[in-house]
Amino acid sequence: MSDEKIAVIGSGAIACGVAAVATKTGDVTLLARSEESAERARGTVAKNIERMGDEAGSGEVTVTTEAGDLAGCTYFIEAVAEDAGVKAQVFEQVLPHVGDDAILATTTSSLAVGELAAASGIPERFAGLHVFNPVTKMALVELAFPDQASEETRERSAALCEALGKTAVLVPDLPGFVVNRLLFDYLFTAVAYMEETGLEPEAIDEAMKLGAGHPMGPMALLDFVGLDVSAAIGEQIGCTPPQTVRDLIAEGKLGRKSGEGFYTY
Repeated sequence: MSDEKIAVIGSGAIACGVAAVATKTGDVTLLARSEESAERARGTVAKNIERMGDEAGSGEVTVTTEAGDLAGCTYFIEAVAEDAGVKAQVFEQVLPHVGDDAILATTTSSLAVGELAAASGIPERFAGLHVFNPVTKMALVELAFPDQASEETRERSAALCEALGKTAVLVPDLPGFVVNRLLFDYLFTAVAYMEETGLEPEAIDEAMKLGAGHPMGPMALLDFVGLDVSAAIGEQIGCTPPQTVRDLIAEGKLGRKSGEGFYTY
């Protein structure tokens, strides 16, 4: 088990999912960038905990906009936009409140953990915890470390994953780790195949669900992840987004979150 006191930085789907799951270890503090974001995060966290039912922990989540409220936390989990510059700004904001024994982790899905660790200034106490959306349901955490990470950092990070009810898989610090490195090549190949053949998204999705046993077809999954997010991840790992994806993004059709992508919601 883990007795970490967890701080989550961010107010999006991943941050709110992590905060809800982290109630299994005790009280959690979530840092949002604005009061509007904080209010939205409170609602999302509450819904996540409600959906978890008996699997939710007994801890409470406090949402704040003051970085100073994170003082005393022992494990800081950054879950902001997938942008190295934005993450570096977050590290600078919270670092004064990260104790000498505390660990700073990132949920990046495509950026180099080693480079983010260097930007943090505490690479020996830095970890990559790539969780998957929805965090409350997905069991995997891809665990990656910079070369400088201490043995204690590695052990505490693995113990935390176990305490959260997740299965940690140690992966190399390469763009996309394992899952995204393989997944987005598949997803973009499916779109290219659609462009080549003229097949409808429904046909390809149905074929992959029934023929490959996938719970969700590639087009539906791209819509779920978000086409803009998918394109950004693809660029980071050297997997060029197909023209159809770029066209949909230009039209503001980003998938489920915008109400339209390959499908209309």
